[in-house]
Amino acid sequence: MEKTPTPHIGAKYGEIAETVIMAGDPLRAKFMAENFLENPVQFNNVRGMLGYTGTRDGKRISVMGHGMGIPSMGIYSYELFNFYGVQTIIRVGSAGAIQPDLKLGDLVVAMGTCTNSNYASQYELPGTFAPIADFNLLRKAADACDRLGYRYRVGNVMTSDTFYTENAHNDKWTMMGVLAVEMEIAALYLNAARAGKHALAICTVSDHILTGEATTAEERQLTFTKMMDVAFSLI
Repeated sequence: MEKTPTPHIGAKYGEIAETVIMAGDPLRAKFMAENFLENPVQFNNVRGMLGYTGTRDGKRISVMGHGMGIPSMGIYSYELFNFYGVQTIIRVGSAGAIQPDLKLGDLVVAMGTCTNSNYASQYELPGTFAPIADFNLLRKAADACDRLGYRYRVGNVMTSDTFYTENAHNDKWTMMGVLAVEMEIAALYLNAARAGKHALAICTVSDHILTGEATTAEERQLTFTKMMDVAFSLI
């Protein structure tokens, strides 16, 4: 297509598979390429946002980083959906738990997302839009977690525009049953809805906002493989 490469992705049209598994950290994308794909070929290194296409069980799959925050996810998922013919994006990332029964390493499958972002205002909707996951992907992910014996919860998450904030955690999100806080899913689900495509996010609890427990950066990069097992099982 004449719109590729894009300003942020150096691939030509056809070099990216119809399904892309994305992670905030580009090194996590590199880890997935090296450990989950056969014969991965790098298609992007623009701004260090690594992307690879390979195969798994005979199926063509791409993996790519998406960076931190709604603006970054918004750019990459938009270009993949609208310029590269991508049909499905699955995010595997980290999240901070805000429910007491969640533990470090548990999986959170995001059925929907709340947000304090103004990202959806661009659509000029006459009300509030609720960004949700693709149901078929959601159902398959829950089934995969059951089959693999992984601890998980399915429910609502909070996509925040801020990591460092002037105010401590607002327990009203916890009171409303929101499971965890992260920074990208709302943009992914909104872009998927607008493009008529499919999206799901599976997060690993990397820290617990209520207890102060946390994992290290190395653990987040190299040991959060259960969400990857689930994501690749959906293809």
